[in-house]
Amino acid sequence: MSRIGNQPIALPKGVEVSRNNGQIRVKGPKGTLERALPQEMQIVVEDARVLVQRPTDSKEHRALHGLTRTLLANMVRGVSEGYMKELEVHGIGYRAQMQGKNLYMQVGHSHGVEVIPRPGVEFEVGQETNTRLFVIKVKGIDKEVVGQQAAEIRAVRKPEPYKGKGLRYRGEQIRRKAGKSAKGGKGK
Repeated sequence: MSRIGNQPIALPKGVEVSRNNGQIRVKGPKGTLERALPQEMQIVVEDARVLVQRPTDSKEHRALHGLTRTLLANMVRGVSEGYMKELEVHGIGYRAQMQGKNLYMQVGHSHGVEVIPRPGVEFEVGQETNTRLFVIKVKGIDKEVVGQQAAEIRAVRKPEPYKGKGLRYRGEQIRRKAGKSAKGGKGK
């Protein structure tokens, strides 16, 4: 029995779910998402909630049950609230700024790096006053696209373990290394 798959998905006001030809369409105040979900799963819309039901108790259907429900719940949340990932820019001289809709960063390379947003994604850059830390916000309605875009930005300059410089997710803990110690001399 799938614990996740059996949970109903509450539909907020203004969110509609429809299915045609294997495509699920979720429409809400922030936009519309479409996705191909497994044909075997039955999606029932009743009152202000959605239920996902599986046809049999086979291993494959049990696996698809929870997956289908989670993907559908992510779509509903995306069109009603949206998703956001925050990244922090750590390092002296490291900075981020907006150039139109694109993100421009100076993060220790010999040149600046420009990141063009994927369709449905927008960037926002702010600076914390106390720490002079730049914060990049990646926003959108599709959870996968927002997460992938944030991962691509982080990959421009991953945090290094000695000083912790680089791009990291907000709240991410970097395991620090000690570095070289000054024990002993050369040539002994």
